[in-house]
Amino acid sequence: MTHMDYEYTLLGSSMEDYRKRPPKPQVDDSPMSLFAVLEVKRHPLHLHGTWPRCTLGCGTSTLTCFRKVKLYSFLFGLAVMFLIMASYILTGDKKGLLLTPSPYHFSTVPNSGSGTGPYPFNVSSAKDYATVKLVVKNIASKVEFSTTRQLPEREALLHSEPHMFSVIPHKFLPTVKNPCWYEEHAGNISRDPYRTNLYARYSRRFRTVFEYLRKAFREHLYRRGGKYYRIRCLPYFYIIGQPKCGTTDLYDRLQLHPEVRFTTFKEPHWWTRKRFGIIRLSEGFHDRYPVEDYLDLFDLAAYQIQDNLMGNAHSGAPEQHNIIIGEASASTMWDNNAWAYFYDNSTEAEAEPPFLIQDFIHTLQPDARFIVMLRDPVERLYSDYLYFGITNKSAEDFQDKVSESLQLFEGCLTEYTMRSCVYNTTLNNAMPVSSLHLLHIHLLSMF
Repeated sequence: MTHMDYEYTLLGSSMEDYRKRPPKPQVDDSPMSLFAVLEVKRHPLHLHGTWPRCTLGCGTSTLTCFRKVKLYSFLFGLAVMFLIMASYILTGDKKGLLLTPSPYHFSTVPNSGSGTGPYPFNVSSAKDYATVKLVVKNIASKVEFSTTRQLPEREALLHSEPHMFSVIPHKFLPTVKNPCWYEEHAGNISRDPYRTNLYARYSRRFRTVFEYLRKAFREHLYRRGGKYYRIRCLPYFYIIGQPKCGTTDLYDRLQLHPEVRFTTFKEPHWWTRKRFGIIRLSEGFHDRYPVEDYLDLFDLAAYQIQDNLMGNAHSGAPEQHNIIIGEASASTMWDNNAWAYFYDNSTEAEAEPPFLIQDFIHTLQPDARFIVMLRDPVERLYSDYLYFGITNKSAEDFQDKVSESLQLFEGCLTEYTMRSCVYNTTLNNAMPVSSLHLLHIHLLSMF
């Protein structure tokens, strides 16, 4: 075979085709590059032909080829997962990726109001004891305990929440220690009164209780003058306090008392969140829970109060009934974050909430009792830091985040009042220590 014959053999052509073609010109006698000669012969894939072989260095075994593809895919996914986990650890923030700066190091914090713009201050990197102590001293100098807040008028609260005031009466049953009343039931008594309750829709653990309440509803309707009435109750007392202050422990202990009743779960969070449609503020707004849904949570205890009332009436026992209902949403004490989304705060003069959660409870239940759970502010905040939030926790990291949060709060005070900064939702969410905004006033005793 001549040199020309060999070249055409590599090209996949037959000798007959070669002889029909013109001779290949030779430019010089230098050796020809193999890549300039070799070509890939492309065969069309016929329906009944053989499948092309895998060419990933797997030899002739298709099974071996697929195994290598799976192995490479697994290694690639493992590498991506490693990078994501490394980003969480290195940044100490679950919201960032690798080498993404923390959002708490931005130089400005936007105001919750829409008309005044960002705060004109920077967060310095100075975290030594002397600097932080100076920041605390500056904040303490602006605290005024002598001022008395003027309570809003009842008419203003009624205008803000007319439906709530139309459902809850001014007076309660005189023979019951707990605040209860009878409400006319105008609907069909055969229909399910809890079918639209949002607590039953979103809470699985409450569905079992609602099943019992549905069965007991009709037999607890009180008929008088051709009309049906159902008993309604509010809590007699509220357990409130800061996170990590022992509210859950007190709740568990009081459940052992024979004359104390609670809802099925500890914290309904109706006053502070659910009535605004907030489940988690980071998730946006959902359907607003009406006051009737909140009152349904106490129906189980209300039925027991009614049963005892009826039993006492027939037996001639003393009329006063001593069962009381408690509610243990700790956020009732401190969570007023929803105000910025539901009240006008477009001007600097309106940068403070016109009403607080406590104003509504005080107006509707002037005799309500509150059990307040507090704790040493430094111990509480450190316990909160260890329990919630980020990874890579340490005493040094805690100190840095507290220092940074104090500087953020001090910067707010350069432009706004103490009360405006305390209730500034955007500022509170920007503080790097979880829930530090709940106790930034108590932190004055930290040093």
